[in-house]
Amino acid sequence: MSEPRSIKRRTFLVAAAATAASPTLAQAPAAPVRVKLETGDGPIVLELYPDKAPITAGNFLRYVDGKRFDGATFYRASKVPNAPEFGLIQGGVQNDPARVLKPIAHEPTTKTGLSHTDGVISMGRTNPGTATSDFFIVLGDMTYMNADPKQPGDNLGFAAFGKVVEGMD
Repeated sequence: MSEPRSIKRRTFLVAAAATAASPTLAQAPAAPVRVKLETGDGPIVLELYPDKAPITAGNFLRYVDGKRFDGATFYRASKVPNAPEFGLIQGGVQNDPARVLKPIAHEPTTKTGLSHTDGVISMGRTNPGTATSDFFIVLGDMTYMNADPKQPGDNLGFAAFGKVVEGMD
C-alpha cells in the first residue's frame, strides 16, 4: 500500500498524497485508502473503504484532497454513561460555511456491511442525508450505532466508512 494521505493541524490538519489514480476527486478508488491525521498527541492513520461505502469515503476524501480539513479540530470527546470504556472523539469543520460541501446520501451499515466496533470512523449527522464534514471515531464496540431496521423511528444508524489502523493508543 502506498503512503497514507496526511491530516495535520493545531489539533489536526489534512494534507493529501494520492494513493490511487482517480480521474476526478468525485470518484473514490475501490481499494482501501489510508489517510494520516497528524495531531498534537501523535499520528492517527485511518483506512477508508470506498469499495464498501463509496459515497461516504468519497466525501471524506474530497475534504482531504481539497484541504478542507486543514486547521480543523477534534472538538468533542465523550464517554458512554456508566460504561467509561466506551466513547468517541469527534472532529471536522463544524459547519464552517467556507469549507462545508453539500450533504451526502446516507449509507447505512446494513448496506455497507461495516459495524461500529473499536476504532471505526463514521460520519456525524442529524438526520439521514445531512452528513457533511464532521466525523467521529468510536472507542470500544458501539454496535448500537449501526442501522437496525427492527427499531422504531430513525433506525438507519450512522454511516461507518473506515477504521483506525494506527494511533489508537
